[in-house]
Amino acid sequence: MVEAVAERFNFPEEEEKILELWNKLDAFQTCLKQSKSKPRYAFYDGPPFATGLPHYGHILAGTIKDIVTRFAHQSGFYVERRFGWDCHGLPVEYEIDKTLGIKGPEDVAKMGIAEYNRQCRSIVMRYSAEWEVITKRLGRWIDFKNDYKTLYPWFMESIWWVFKQLYDKGLVYRGFKVMPFSTGCNTPLSNFEANQNYKDTVDPAVIVNFPLDEDENVKMIAWTTTPWTLPSNLALCVNPKMSYVKVNDVANGNTYILMEARLSALYKKEDEYVVLDKFLGETLFGRSYKPLFPYFAQMKAHGAFRILCDNYVTDDSGTGVVHQAPFFGADDYRVCLSNGVFEKDGDPICPVDASGQFTEEVTDFAGQYVKDADKSICKHLKQAGRLVHQSTTKHNYPFCWRSETPLIYKAVPSWFVRVEQMSKKLLENNSLCYWVPAWVREKRFANWLRDAHDWAISRNRYWGTPIPIWASEDFEEIVCVGSVQELSELSGITVTDLHRENVDQITLPSRMGKGVLRRIPEVFDCWFESGSMPYAQMHYPFENKKEFEDCFPADFIAEGVDQTRGWFYTLLVLSTALFGKPPFKNLIVNGLVLASDGHKMSKRKKNYPDPGLVINSYGSDALRLYLINSPVVRAENLRFQEAGVRDVLKDVFLPWYNAYRFLIQNIIRLEKEDGVTFEYSEDHLGSSENIMDRWILSFTHSLVKFVKQEMAGLLCGISQWPF
Repeated sequence: MVEAVAERFNFPEEEEKILELWNKLDAFQTCLKQSKSKPRYAFYDGPPFATGLPHYGHILAGTIKDIVTRFAHQSGFYVERRFGWDCHGLPVEYEIDKTLGIKGPEDVAKMGIAEYNRQCRSIVMRYSAEWEVITKRLGRWIDFKNDYKTLYPWFMESIWWVFKQLYDKGLVYRGFKVMPFSTGCNTPLSNFEANQNYKDTVDPAVIVNFPLDEDENVKMIAWTTTPWTLPSNLALCVNPKMSYVKVNDVANGNTYILMEARLSALYKKEDEYVVLDKFLGETLFGRSYKPLFPYFAQMKAHGAFRILCDNYVTDDSGTGVVHQAPFFGADDYRVCLSNGVFEKDGDPICPVDASGQFTEEVTDFAGQYVKDADKSICKHLKQAGRLVHQSTTKHNYPFCWRSETPLIYKAVPSWFVRVEQMSKKLLENNSLCYWVPAWVREKRFANWLRDAHDWAISRNRYWGTPIPIWASEDFEEIVCVGSVQELSELSGITVTDLHRENVDQITLPSRMGKGVLRRIPEVFDCWFESGSMPYAQMHYPFENKKEFEDCFPADFIAEGVDQTRGWFYTLLVLSTALFGKPPFKNLIVNGLVLASDGHKMSKRKKNYPDPGLVINSYGSDALRLYLINSPVVRAENLRFQEAGVRDVLKDVFLPWYNAYRFLIQNIIRLEKEDGVTFEYSEDHLGSSENIMDRWILSFTHSLVKFVKQEMAGLLCGISQWPF
């Protein structure tokens, strides 16, 4: 007899019962054991940080991963699903810095690296329990027991191996480069990190005059939105092939030189100036001018404070005269270096420390944070008669993705991986991967690869995998170490943990008579670690070589669209450099889940509902279906609405349940009144003369066929599905 169905149905409570059953049966692990002998379907899970709680973006990506990997398992594959954790880097260090009130490297030095790293280790897995609870509550099958963490010694050793391969291939170099720099975290960032967090901001915009030495009454005028870089000015730059004019300012009688096409930057009407002369920018080359500040006057003897020429100067902003602070601008650095303003390997003039404060060299503003010093600098210039015009400008400016402080651009010594020379191969490998949606691969990601810059992989930090380079003081002798065993053979010391406190004191003997070699202080960018996860999660090549070969490249990965400049990129760069092929076959890119007002979700602002409360109210299935049935799966953004989850329950699940309940009620009635026995087998439906039975069976088979075809199309990297 068919049992009656309750009038009311609590979906969240019923989900809890299913979870209890899965737990009792150990369903996930049992499925893994049962499918162990079947063909492997390789899946890589991108590692999140456990220093924060999971949000709807994590839930969305996890849902996509769960759907695809379950389908692969149910289609006859063995699908290992290991959870991974990002454990190093700025997210952890920034939390410790806030908690302990650490302002810069001096505070860490007082505490000691060992203690600092101990503090970092203590919070790495702060929310891991919550992650596991909510992930399981969502019904996702993922292996937390057989996880990987980027802090595991064996994981770190594989990262050393990856780096040594790059080093031996000539893909690693050390150099000065103007890079995005976080003064909040005291470290340079890679270009893709700098592109993660742009904000509209208002900055001062000033026009400053530079009297020529040959005639102090004639003044070059330059425009900048970063007055704090003016104390470091070493040159001016004009476009050699564009027209420049010497004008007399009717209001104040001054004589200025600026680009003819940019007269509107200073004058609103033509009767406000008189053109005295017109000439090409190249005629200005080599002329010298009086420095704005006396701090680096000695550089005049080395070719500073001259007018230089370069085509990067345009006619679409400013005055057509660009002030050059070579250690705070990439083009400034390039132009000044090529014109001999400083030597390539010389000490940079960089009077700004890691916290963004002026050093003692800049006597008038020493100790001031550069952005705060803008007003003081403008006041100083006005008093000195060098300020021509002052206003403000609103523009899109990069902020640190972790500390939310404005980035500055600063020349720093860093270690780089050569990516620019790989651009063609990266594009070829990218074309071999199947992306959903395809336009992300063909446009967003491909465009990023075409303009890829060399990757700055070093960080001036503490809690991370140490870069395994030991060098002499002059860097003429360098040894790159690729394993724990190699370090032991070279130094006579064996370590079991590769963090800085354990390897920094180890020295290697010099083969060139340079005393001892010491490890450089930098650690790897945590993106280098996550990009190395296909190898490091298996401790390759030290272990599991056959298993690695079976699951590389991955059949499937999935993350948000923001990872086109993050994890997807670093995976591809390292895989291309190491093996010449892509690291994955199929990829699903989801859009970003935003708060209902369109802004980024923020715990501090409390602008989104707690995921746990939403699940308890409507159930995981309703939440999953709401997300998976939205534009966000097409890499578009979604403004999360709790009402949308409620509508899924109201418009999908409840009608389905009521229809089911109605069917059962009628079956019970007919069984009682007419003694009818119902059979539900496919054979019975297939032999039935009732047209509705046949329609139900036909429709069901059509649905199954459609789903299998769509999933096979989605994952075309699988050559043959066993259905």
